[in-house]
Amino acid sequence: MRRVILFFSLLLATGVSAQHFQISSPDGRIQMEVRNEKTLSYSVVYKDKVLVADSPLGFEFKDEKPMQGNFALLNVPQAEARSESWIPVVKNKHEKVQLHWNEMTFNLEEKEGDRRRMDFVVRVYDEGVAFRYQLYGGRKIGNRQITKELTGFSLPADATGWAAKYKRNYTSSQESEFVKTRLNYLPADTVAGLPFLVEVDKQNYVAITEACIDDYPGFYIGKGNSAQKGNQVLATRLSPLPGEKEDGVKARFFEKMATPWRVILVGDHPGRFIETELIHGLNPPCAIEDTSWIKPGMCAWDHWWSGEVKMEMDVIKEYIDFAAEQGWPYMLIDWQWYGPYNKAHADITKPAPQLNMPEILEYARSKNVCCWLWLYCTDVNKNDSYKEAFALYEKWGIAGIKIDFMDRDDQEMVNWYHRIIKEAAKHKLMVNFHGAYKPDGIGRTYPNLLTREGVMGGEYSKFSKRVTPEHNVTLAFTRMLAGPMDYTPGGFLNVPMEGFKPKNPTTVPNSRCAELSKFVIYDSPLTVMCEHPKYVLGQPGADFLKIVPTVWDDTRFLDGYPGEYIVMTKRSGKQWFIGAMNNCMKRVVEIETSFLPAGEYEFEYWADAKNADKKPTEVSKKKVRFVAGKSLSIKMVSGGGYVGVFTPVK
Repeated sequence: MRRVILFFSLLLATGVSAQHFQISSPDGRIQMEVRNEKTLSYSVVYKDKVLVADSPLGFEFKDEKPMQGNFALLNVPQAEARSESWIPVVKNKHEKVQLHWNEMTFNLEEKEGDRRRMDFVVRVYDEGVAFRYQLYGGRKIGNRQITKELTGFSLPADATGWAAKYKRNYTSSQESEFVKTRLNYLPADTVAGLPFLVEVDKQNYVAITEACIDDYPGFYIGKGNSAQKGNQVLATRLSPLPGEKEDGVKARFFEKMATPWRVILVGDHPGRFIETELIHGLNPPCAIEDTSWIKPGMCAWDHWWSGEVKMEMDVIKEYIDFAAEQGWPYMLIDWQWYGPYNKAHADITKPAPQLNMPEILEYARSKNVCCWLWLYCTDVNKNDSYKEAFALYEKWGIAGIKIDFMDRDDQEMVNWYHRIIKEAAKHKLMVNFHGAYKPDGIGRTYPNLLTREGVMGGEYSKFSKRVTPEHNVTLAFTRMLAGPMDYTPGGFLNVPMEGFKPKNPTTVPNSRCAELSKFVIYDSPLTVMCEHPKYVLGQPGADFLKIVPTVWDDTRFLDGYPGEYIVMTKRSGKQWFIGAMNNCMKRVVEIETSFLPAGEYEFEYWADAKNADKKPTEVSKKKVRFVAGKSLSIKMVSGGGYVGVFTPVK
């Protein structure tokens, strides 16, 4: 039963006006209250428990007074029940998306001074809450300049968060571990990336992130002052514009401007956040009229195997052959294909002298494979080179572009992303951003943006010991909540965690089955497989990589906990794939299979062999008959994993 609660109070007896408004989720379990008193604030309740206590809202501007309260309401806010359904162009999680929410808009104007206006829009879903501001032009003609967004998140000080910590220069590729930390132990100078998962207690979780970033900087979590006894306020930190200090200007605007949505996912288990489409739902519908050319799939990649690229004709053809042998649609030609990069003389329209691009592309066509091209962002931007280059790539028949090393999410860079995505769409080019900021759901509007990095992925095993089994499990509960991530899985030189050290060729510290599980668990409609062909073809698990999809008709979390283990199931057509990934502790997990429609199935699975703790490349593969509803026992070694596929028996 859907219900909307509106509570309005005037404390006339004390001579103080206070306006309190409460709006509930369609299922009634989540309430958000907005308070318009001396200051504007909000709180969030889940199942009658306050998860986010009274928290601040508003802005600070350059050469203006702060805008955070003393507002008059210009309207009588009315809660409206709304819903939306659509069929995604790229089925990242579901074949059809349905969202229901209750929405309320507050039209606010200051009671004195310049009487600046601000609208505040709230949506409450069954999965969480979202809110955004709309700002207007000022009396003085010209830009208004935001120096600080005052949005805060007041949470219990003893709650635990998973923080990806970055430097205060706000220039990074957003590649870090998500470290479990008590909120009151966060350093004062914290700049933590999103999504920010918080465990209030074992029955209550929130995850803070954002959606629909447009003409506005990305935001990070900082440590604010305590709002009240027992609580810790998490503050909003915005990326400054280039040339500005941390306390300087973050965004400029001169007329009506909407901020991104601030999103707080709410639930009783963090695994449920993986299933939601709320982030995509907060973005506009698809803006591309003809989407028939947007085709997700698996991709071979020529960068991983030697530590650096050997940009040679025979190497590129070897990877094209690899993709063809595996039945994959794509091969990615990485850096140096146009010679020196990030140089004034770099030219992204001219292949390096040793490469015959027409021959490469014709060879790929003969193998039913299409090519992607890597680009350095400065070479793309120089003299607006991307406009000429994208038109040329369309003539060549290039499938997509991988653009790298932006390492920023300030207002200017956010707008640059939008320009690139739109121009790529004009020329039927798909996009993969590396050196990138987190996803925000824009893939719904421009589904040619298939994936992006912004993750500490498999490549770190080349030069560090940071990519541990614990990290890999945690990513599914943290970074992946924002959207697709190009982790580049598929390392087949598997070794035990103990004794692992970076070397060439690159090894990975987990089992073969754990590596296979990333192709099921991690979201990435373009999944770039990292390994060299000679280490894959004919090896255990290569057959699974021929059949695993990169897009899904249904996605369900089954079991797990950040840093410990995760079990997911995803449907493609009538087949159900299952993937499990473990940390460094051996475990057996019993899984109910109620997700399967009634009937009998052929179940093919790849499991850690008995000696996989010592020889992680060893795999036990079997095919059995399986009746829906029967429990499934999954055994995993340290750093282990498991994958399987259920196919209905006709």
